[in-house]
Amino acid sequence: MEYDVVIIGAGAAGLMCALTAGQRGRRVLVLDHANKVGKKILMSGGGRCNFTNMYSTPENFLSANPHFCKSALSRYTPWEFISLVERHGIPYHEKKLGQLFCDRKSRDIVQLLLDECRSGNVEIRTHSPVSGIEKCDSGFRLSSNGQTFYCNTLVVASGGLSIPKMGASGFGYEVARQFDIPCLPTRAGLVPFTLDERKLRDLSALAGVSLEVHARTREGLFRENLLFTHRGLSGPAILQVSSYWAPGQDVALDLFPDYDLAEWLRTQRRERPRVHLKRLLAEPLSRRVADYWCDRHLGNPLMADISDQEIAFTVSHLQPWSLVPSGTEGYRTAEVTLGGVDTHALSSKTMESKLVPGLYFIGEVVDVTGHLGGHNFQWAWASGRAAGEVV
Repeated sequence: MEYDVVIIGAGAAGLMCALTAGQRGRRVLVLDHANKVGKKILMSGGGRCNFTNMYSTPENFLSANPHFCKSALSRYTPWEFISLVERHGIPYHEKKLGQLFCDRKSRDIVQLLLDECRSGNVEIRTHSPVSGIEKCDSGFRLSSNGQTFYCNTLVVASGGLSIPKMGASGFGYEVARQFDIPCLPTRAGLVPFTLDERKLRDLSALAGVSLEVHARTREGLFRENLLFTHRGLSGPAILQVSSYWAPGQDVALDLFPDYDLAEWLRTQRRERPRVHLKRLLAEPLSRRVADYWCDRHLGNPLMADISDQEIAFTVSHLQPWSLVPSGTEGYRTAEVTLGGVDTHALSSKTMESKLVPGLYFIGEVVDVTGHLGGHNFQWAWASGRAAGEVV
């Protein structure tokens, strides 16, 4: 069976590439080992799919080659995908910070992609793992389920290692290495932190508490919610900084992002001297966090009895409060995979390999990783479109 294009992977990037190429009149086949298409789309955003971010820019992405993503992102913007969503009559809303979600279910986005593929006569086969790839004179020869497929161009859109229970694997990296295309080391991104047993026991009373904080590690600084869990730290703030974290580093949590804490405490001491410290700290934080911190440090004195030295101590331990994670929850719960196919080996305009003509890599398998909030979907749409326009 011969095709112009075979795409391995029926996720966001693969389906976008397929519909773009198919609507150009190309004969397109999509192969996926899973039992249905778009599995990560279906589970994303709590089942409502955070399908893009209105404010997505190259600054929202991490890569060893930070300029690589600019071309594709500039040529397929969030507004172009929003226009497609509106054309299909899918209701959506902004949750916050430009994050757009379906009003109904993630299935609406999958159906949009399938409808667009159908209009381009794209053939999609699930339950179809690829067992072999060879370069031949006219392109590539692939084996799947005992059948042989020939294509002029091959697109790898098989994703990364995150969430293996959804079928994630390192297949795309294996294809790259087969053709001597370099790959950068991979690790889990947008992932909760774990803490050692001693710290977990110490923080057990805070499990379930959520606070808005400034979280910082290495170059990453994000203002979002922090969530204490039975395993460690989670919530959007933690997921964001996890992509910038390295083992052994601390995570600095400013629990008072809107305050000059020292000045505020001095003002409260002067204006509310008969208020106890726990009650005061509970107002911007929460009772459980205030109780936890005071019980381990200053007790519960009246504000009138707190010295300047004790105010300085409080500020130094809450703005920021520093913790050293023992690790992350890994690919099991990670939303994305950092690293992957080295972008220096790809064309930023087309996603084609510079070493193997006709071979393309798009989406999460490439060393381009977005922040939380719809940016990774925007990279999938943009990189899929960039390849689909030329394959």
